[in-house]
Amino acid sequence: MSDKPLILVTNDDGIHAKGLRELVEVIQFFGDVVVISSEVSMSGKSNAITVDQPLRTTPVEEIHGVPTFKCNGTPVDSVKLSFNNLFDRSPDYVVSGINHGANSSISIIYSGTMGAAIEGSLHGVPSIGFSLDDFSANADFSKAKIIVAKVFQSVQENGLPPFTCLNVNIPKGKPKGIKVCRQAHGKWEEEFEKRTDPHGRDYHWLSGYFKNFEEESTETDIYALENNFVSVVPVTIDMTCYKTLEQVKNWKF
Repeated sequence: MSDKPLILVTNDDGIHAKGLRELVEVIQFFGDVVVISSEVSMSGKSNAITVDQPLRTTPVEEIHGVPTFKCNGTPVDSVKLSFNNLFDRSPDYVVSGINHGANSSISIIYSGTMGAAIEGSLHGVPSIGFSLDDFSANADFSKAKIIVAKVFQSVQENGLPPFTCLNVNIPKGKPKGIKVCRQAHGKWEEEFEKRTDPHGRDYHWLSGYFKNFEEESTETDIYALENNFVSVVPVTIDMTCYKTLEQVKNWKF
């Protein structure tokens, strides 16, 4: 067995996504890498798991010379399989991305990219989700790869607390720097456009826009991206609302 750390690389844009290949090209210099990615795009799958059909992993052509597998499940399925006897050792790190499009603010709860990183943290290993604020299939990741190397090296040197991961969002173009910040308070204002298919059947197509509830704040990931900085947000799996906890304890049920 190699004495190098084993790094699992995954994503939610699918096995053929350019961002996945760009991520592997960088991360392979930090340890032994294995890639498992969904067969197709799983954007928006969050922490979804497959419970109604068998899961299969199939070897495919190596990416940059590292073992590569496609999975018929979700990004979280890929991570779970990696920690359950799929290899001769468990990953020491989980790195997800590079996502095509930002996963800032509330998008973290919908993101398959971050779902995979959060799942990695549940297994007790340092995990990072990387996203580039560019939805183009042929986006330029050259500057993003520099950020990936810097952040991953810092995680290797400093570690992360158990059950914690990083949500890293990278602006399009050349970043001014890196800001450690918090998740912005906002939400997607959803609009379902009603349409009719060629057979005369109605259906609805999801669209909408993001509403930032704290546009004046300079401490958030949205502010960082809008001002051309990389945002680094530490994320924990504890969703307890501590502001409300003591108040609810005093309720009479």
